[in-house]
Amino acid sequence: MLKKSMKKSVLMVALISGNVIWGGTVVHAEEPSQAFTLDPMVVTATRYEKRDVDVPASTTVLTGQELKDTGANNLGVALSKVPGIAYKQFGPSGASMGTMINEVNIRGISNGTLVMVNGNPVSWRGKYNLDSIAVDNIERVEIVKSGGSVLYGSEAMGGVVNIILKKKGSNTIGVGFGNRGQQNYNASVGNEKFTIGYNLEKFGKVTGISESDIDYNDFEGSTRTDADNVEKNNVSLGYNITDNLNFSYNYFETKVDYNRFVDSVKATSSGIVVGDQFNGRTYTSKQHTSQLNYNDNNIKASMYFNQADISANGPTYITSKGKKSFSQYNTKERNRTYGTDVQKNWTIGEKSKAIFGMTYQREFYDKSVFTNGDDYARNNWAVYGQWEQALDDKNTVIVGARETWTTGAPGGQNYNNFSAAGQYIHKLNQNQSLYAAVTQSFIMPTYAQMYGASDSAIPNPNLKPQTGTNYEIGWKKVSDNHSWKAAFYHIDITDNISATWEKNKSEYTYANEDFKNTGVELTCDIVGKDGLSYNWGINYGDPKVKGTKKPYWDRKFGRVQLNGGITYSKDKWRSSLTASYLADRVGTPSSSHSEKIKPYLLTSLSTTYQMDKHSDITLTMDNILNRKDNLSHSGGSAYYATPFNFLLSYNYKF
Repeated sequence: MLKKSMKKSVLMVALISGNVIWGGTVVHAEEPSQAFTLDPMVVTATRYEKRDVDVPASTTVLTGQELKDTGANNLGVALSKVPGIAYKQFGPSGASMGTMINEVNIRGISNGTLVMVNGNPVSWRGKYNLDSIAVDNIERVEIVKSGGSVLYGSEAMGGVVNIILKKKGSNTIGVGFGNRGQQNYNASVGNEKFTIGYNLEKFGKVTGISESDIDYNDFEGSTRTDADNVEKNNVSLGYNITDNLNFSYNYFETKVDYNRFVDSVKATSSGIVVGDQFNGRTYTSKQHTSQLNYNDNNIKASMYFNQADISANGPTYITSKGKKSFSQYNTKERNRTYGTDVQKNWTIGEKSKAIFGMTYQREFYDKSVFTNGDDYARNNWAVYGQWEQALDDKNTVIVGARETWTTGAPGGQNYNNFSAAGQYIHKLNQNQSLYAAVTQSFIMPTYAQMYGASDSAIPNPNLKPQTGTNYEIGWKKVSDNHSWKAAFYHIDITDNISATWEKNKSEYTYANEDFKNTGVELTCDIVGKDGLSYNWGINYGDPKVKGTKKPYWDRKFGRVQLNGGITYSKDKWRSSLTASYLADRVGTPSSSHSEKIKPYLLTSLSTTYQMDKHSDITLTMDNILNRKDNLSHSGGSAYYATPFNFLLSYNYKF
C-alpha cells in the first residue's frame, strides 16, 4: 500500500511540476535576478568568455540550481540527464568500484572525457570520481561535446567537463534522511574572502545491484553482488586572496562494501552451490586537489596538485579459475600530478584575438602492491595557441594548434603529438548562428595500461597514443523564450585504447582498436509562463568499434537518447521532474559480438518548499517508476539502477 501511495503521489506532483536537465540553461520567469539566461557566457570552449550563441561547438551550461533540480546529491548522477552522455553506474548514488568509475561517455567515447575543476585537470590516469563532488559545492558546470585536446591536452577526445566551484560561503547547514539508509549532512560557512564546507552522504544496503555471468575453467554459472555502507565525504576550502588570485582545496573520500554471492550453478568441479560467497570487497578512494589560480583577463595562470589513493581489500572464497580457495585480497595504488598552466590573451584591433600558452605536468603512478614499491613518472609538456579572426560582421574563423611531448619516462617510452583545430561561425543575426568545426584530439597511454593496475590486468608497454578527429556542423538560435541548438557530428578515432577480457584466462589485456560515430543532436530550452520552464532533447548516433579481437565494426551503447522535463517555480514552491531515456541499446563484450539489451529510463523528482527566508525543506525521489534497468554497456555483467528511493532534507541559511 505504501509503495502504491508513493507512486500515486509522484505522478500527481509530476503533473503539476517538474524539470529535466537536458541541454542548456533554463531561465525561470519568477527569478529574473538569477545569474543565468538562455544564452549564457561560456569560457571552456575557447579559453575566454563568449556568448554561447557565438561558440562554434556543442556546449551545455548547468547552473548550481539546475544541478539541484535533477534531485542528485553528487555530480556523477546529475550528469546522467545531459543529452549525448550515456550513463554508467556501478553502485547506489553513483558509487564506484575502485577504479571502475561511473564514466561520462560523451557521444559513445567511453575513455575520452577530460574532467577539470576550475579549469585545472583532476583526472587520475583517465579516471575521475564525479560521485564524490557534492552538488551543493558547485557554482556551475560547462560541458563541451567535441574534441578539446588543442586547448586542454590529453583525454579531451570526446569533450571537456569543467566544474566551477563556489568561491564564497553560503552560510548554511542541512540534514536529510530517506529510505534505504540514506543520510545527508552538509554545512558551509564563509564570506567574500573565505569559505569552508563539508558534506557527508550515506546510503544503506541494496541487494542485487549487479549480476554477472561466470564461465571459468572449473565453474560456470552466475553471481549476484550486494552493495552496503556507502559513505562519501567532501571537505572544501576557498580563499580569495585578491580580486584576481584565489586558492582552493578539496578533499573527497568514498567508501563502499560489495559482497558477491553465487546465485546459479551450471557446472562445477569444486562443489560450489547456490548461496556460496564468491568474494567481498571494500573499496576506498581518497582524493586531494589544491589549486592556486590567477586571472586578470589578459593573463591566466594556475598551479595545481592532485593525489588519488585507491584501495580494495577483502576475502576471496572462489578463485578466478573457479576453485574454492580462501585468500585475502589487498590492492592499493597512488596517482599524483602537479603542474602549471600559463596563458596570455591579446586583443588585436577590433577583429582579432589571440592566445598563447604553455603547460607542464609531472605525473606519478605507484602500484606498490604489485611490484614491491616500483613507481613510474614522466613529464608532460605542451605549447598551444589560438587565433580568432573576424572576416566581417557576420563571419569569423578560429584556428588553433598544440604540440605535446613527454620526457623522463622509464624505458624511453616517451610520446609526442601535434593537434590542430579549425572552426568557422556565421552570424545570421545577433541571436542566431551557423558553425562548422574540425578538431583533432589525442590520449596518451597511462602507466596503469602500460605496466598493469591489478592482478587481472595484463600490461602492454607498447600501446600507441590514441588519436582522433571530430567533425561538426551546427546551428544555435535564441528567440524570445526559446533556445535552440542542433548539431550534426562525425567522430573517427584511431588506436582507441581498450581493455579486452580473456574469458579462459580470467584477465584483461590492453590493446588499440578503432572507433567511429555519426549522429545528430537537437535540444530546446523554453521559458514558459507562470513559472513553468521546459526542456527537451534528442540525440541519434551509431557508435561502433573495431579491433584485433573483432575485425569488424561492432555497435556500442545505444542509438537513440531522449531527455526532457519541466520545472515549476512560483512563490515558495519549486518542483522539477527529470528524465533520460536511452533506446536501441546493445551490450558490447570485448571479444564477442554485441547483444541487444533493453532501454533504460532514468527519472527523478525534486520539490522544495521555502518556509521562510532562512529555511527550506526538499523532497527528492529517484527512479520514481522503480525500474530495474541495466546501466552497464558491456556484455556478461549487468549493473542495475538503484530501486526507488527518496530523501527528505532540511536546510537553514543564517
